[in-house]
Amino acid sequence: KIVSTMSSNKIKFTDGNDDGQQTIHLETVRAPTNIACIKYWGKASIPLNTPINSSNSITLDSSDLCAITTASASHKFTKDRLWLNGVEVQNASQSKRFRACVDETRRLASDRKDPLTGEISVTKDEWTHMHVHVSSYNTFPTAAGLASSAAGYAALVAALAHLFCAKETFRGELSTIARQGSGSACRSMYGGFVAWRMGGDRDDAKDSLAEQVADEEHWPEIRALILVVSDEKKDTSSTTGMSTSVATSDYLAHRAKVIVPERVKICEKAFLERDFEVFGKITMRDSNQFHSTCLDTYPPIFYMNDISKSVISIVHVYNDWAGEIRAAYTFDAGPNAVLYTLEKYSVELGALMIRFYPSVVGKKYVSNDVFAAEVAKFELDAELVKVAEKTGRIPTVNDVKYMYFTKSGPGPVKLGPEMANIDSKTGLNTYNPS
Repeated sequence: KIVSTMSSNKIKFTDGNDDGQQTIHLETVRAPTNIACIKYWGKASIPLNTPINSSNSITLDSSDLCAITTASASHKFTKDRLWLNGVEVQNASQSKRFRACVDETRRLASDRKDPLTGEISVTKDEWTHMHVHVSSYNTFPTAAGLASSAAGYAALVAALAHLFCAKETFRGELSTIARQGSGSACRSMYGGFVAWRMGGDRDDAKDSLAEQVADEEHWPEIRALILVVSDEKKDTSSTTGMSTSVATSDYLAHRAKVIVPERVKICEKAFLERDFEVFGKITMRDSNQFHSTCLDTYPPIFYMNDISKSVISIVHVYNDWAGEIRAAYTFDAGPNAVLYTLEKYSVELGALMIRFYPSVVGKKYVSNDVFAAEVAKFELDAELVKVAEKTGRIPTVNDVKYMYFTKSGPGPVKLGPEMANIDSKTGLNTYNPS
């Protein structure tokens, strides 16, 4: 006779003589992406995945852009397996990054207790005898310069931490594990306004970790409008680009040592004081300088394209017309524009962008329907349109594929079992991207 019992975090199938060998334990997490204001570019240590400079960022609301990851463990599993966006990654168990996240999080494991009875269902030592199955997918383009790896590895570590009932031995320890998967993932372990301290004083790099500067409620008026110029995988990966820049760009070394430390302080002070003028200016300047180091790399790396550059021109014209900084662009390693603004200017900015980067008629173009309706009704100032036209930008359909409208949000969030991407009976992936 087969009997099944269910709790919020485990499914158990037994034939009456079961000793726990068939139990599948699983946890599901939604984790956010983050977009850097002061950029990280270049590794101090490739094995430890540490940066040559500190950085900071804003964590975006995971209800708009996120990675959703289920981590499961069972004695019945014969090897570690990983599915990304519905496709199994071959030899995932041999991946250094995946291995570091699994093994280091499991090192912090504790006893797992049944949430209904309080009884221990897995002892701390028992985790080492189980393999894991992980399924993860992104709700936004992968490898297109929108920090999908940050969301993905933050979700992986957070899901594993819940699964293993991991306990940090110091504040930020889980962020040091996420960092080993993807550097910027450490910042996605926290919500709001986050800094990644470069560290460098410890041989084990435990001081290269993320710290929350302020939570998402600190500056609730912050908004982000993201223009997806390309949803294709970029030609030069961030890892490859960084290695080449570190090896060939003298400008990058000067930037990391001389310029970035002061910019980090200025930006974080602007976070705390909610000073958009200072924040906007330093964010745009740092984005420009980051891409300058890419040009100084030999051979040069081109992440932005002509559409990206036209967005920059229009933002500057908009700010000049307003007589203040109302929008601030930043570009990570890709052509997609992230425009920070304040809630009171967000509809105006959205209308301006859609005026010059129109959508295909009948196609859903903006992620937020309420925002899209407000933008559609907004009448732009004629003088603003006139000066924007002088940039030479000709409105062209499909130059921008999609727009996300979002705000700052929390770090990883635990989801219920109904959101799992792993089948509770078989331990196999259930996510289908179609």
